[in-house]
Amino acid sequence: QVELVESGGGLVQAGGSLRLSCAASGSFFSINVMAWYRQAPGKERELVADISSTGSTTYADSVKGRFTISRDIAKNTVYLQMNSLVPEDTAIYRCKTMIRRSRYDTTQFGYWGQGTQVTVSS
Repeated sequence: QVELVESGGGLVQAGGSLRLSCAASGSFFSINVMAWYRQAPGKERELVADISSTGSTTYADSVKGRFTISRDIAKNTVYLQMNSLVPEDTAIYRCKTMIRRSRYDTTQFGYWGQGTQVTVSS
């Protein structure tokens, strides 16, 4: 079984910063892509950023230059550093990881964290 535990959300004023963490634990062979998604009330879920096992990153246009995704492979943890936050960043943020369970099977499975609330006040 794989578990993702997120932390770091909260309430911050516009212009402030937050750092989200998502740690994967359990029994698995390897982790491939790790990503952060968000969903605001009344809106569809969107990909915020992702990072591959080799360190390649992608970002949503709305967060480029403000957010930075990183990972600690040894700790099976992905981070999202969020700077210059604006009220439009208010959402529930969830991490997702693609995990390979076995060295004998290349199939990857997606796992989600429980979500953490980020609220940016104006």
